Amino acid sequence: MLTLIRDAELYTPEALGRRDILIARERIVEIAERIELSGSPVDVIDAGGRTVWPGFVDALTHPAGGGGEGGYGNRTREIDAESFIAAGITTPIGALGTDAVTRSLDVLFGKVMELRAKGLAAFMYSGSYRLPAVTLTGDVVRDLVLIEPVIGVGEVAIADHRGSQPSVAELRRLAADTRLGGTISGKGGTVMLHLGDGPGRLQVMRAALENSDLAAHSFYPTHCNRSQALLEESFRHAVAGGWIDLTASTIPEFIEAGEVSVLETLSQALEQGVPLDRLTVSSDAGGSLPHYEGDQLLGSKAASPGVLLELALQTFNDGQSLFSALLPALTANPAAALGLTDRGALVAGGFADLLLLDTSGRSLAGVMANGRWLQTPDSF
Repeated sequence: MLTLIRDAELYTPEALGRRDILIARERIVEIAERIELSGSPVDVIDAGGRTVWPGFVDALTHPAGGGGEGGYGNRTREIDAESFIAAGITTPIGALGTDAVTRSLDVLFGKVMELRAKGLAAFMYSGSYRLPAVTLTGDVVRDLVLIEPVIGVGEVAIADHRGSQPSVAELRRLAADTRLGGTISGKGGTVMLHLGDGPGRLQVMRAALENSDLAAHSFYPTHCNRSQALLEESFRHAVAGGWIDLTASTIPEFIEAGEVSVLETLSQALEQGVPLDRLTVSSDAGGSLPHYEGDQLLGSKAASPGVLLELALQTFNDGQSLFSALLPALTANPAAALGLTDRGALVAGGFADLLLLDTSGRSLAGVMANGRWLQTPDSF
């Protein structure tokens, strides 16, 4: 069965205007101003000028739950497929975090496969905050080569009291192994680094790259908007050819402590000439948002997957010029950073992962992943 979406206001993420989109099974076959078909059974969806975006590629989620600060009472819950779908996240990337003892890669793998069974294009990282990296097979290279959903290692903590304070040599070896596994398996093979608020910031990452054969994109730091000083260092990594990830989930205490908002970060990147295609935005969904005073945990809440959609809709409907920078950071850029070359962009030959907005442009009317409607309005 073919699916033909007619008269969509299309963002690929680039704004193309009104287009028809022809989908066969799980991929886009053709995009054109007008597509005429004859002799083939086709399911025609009249978008009627409604907006279509690529599905979001969320580079950091915790679908099997997260937490681990302040005792067992602060464990966060698993995230179900319906929550990702409602948030427009068609490609969630799952990770462990602080706790790799009462959380495990085995459970994360099972959760990722559950999300796939329910239609999402889910993937995962091997490893956790600590080094040596926890793995499924006993070796990082083997995980990437033998476990299909594993596309990298993360999130490994640096400049954070909850991490294992990795040395330059440890990070360098991890990046080399991850790169090798990615090379053999045809995957991105990158190391996602969790950036804490320690004074070292990106120092150990920079040292691991210096005088080595590693490319800047071997490391993919997240939480880069935690502070202005960290953001400035992260911008330099982006200019050098790396990707950097911004966290959309926040709490008032983070803002008071100096966190830079996603939109302010994009604005600064534009002003400073930082290449926007090296910036991504993730939700950290299911991760805990802990509030510390020194080493004392004062409180914690769980990050929501819905924050990406809220940010996108707000920016889109406010008519902000930053939307043209934000949408790629939610779609094409993270797909490129992770080596998911057929995701994140609505192009002929790519996977049909898309979001259809309602007539008001303020909520989702439909969500498609792998060419299958996961959320379809009754009017269709």
